Amino acid sequence: MRNTKSILLVEDNAQDEMLILRSLRKVNLANQVDVARDGQQALDYLFRSGEFAERGPTQPTVVLLDINLPRVNGLEVLERIRANESTRHLPVVILTSSDEERDRLKSYECGANSFVRKPLDFTEFAEAVARLGVYWLALNIPPL
Repeated sequence: MRNTKSILLVEDNAQDEMLILRSLRKVNLANQVDVARDGQQALDYLFRSGEFAERGPTQPTVVLLDINLPRVNGLEVLERIRANESTRHLPVVILTSSDEERDRLKSYECGANSFVRKPLDFTEFAEAVARLGVYWLALNIPPL
């Protein structure tokens, strides 16, 4: 049976994207990972518009969302996710290089389920992503 749990990774940094994907594969998470490279693309994916108008109805199990994104920033994406009935309960993890307290507080005010700062060290970053994947895809029991 195909694993139906999936991740939407919203990341504009190609190196971080590659590391995140590699880290998830390393812990044998054979889940689908779709990538949006800016906030607008993430919104189009989640709300099935634009290039994703024909995408099936299944939502990802978790969204890994960067804050500093082109076109629409991550916090605005998060606010729109929480404002919509169909995505309101979708788990969203802010995965960012921001060390700003205001970004952390605003993320939680906007409804983030978790705030994870991207470690600067390559190995620590890979471990953090692997743990996120295992938690949200294998251990967490979603509300819906």
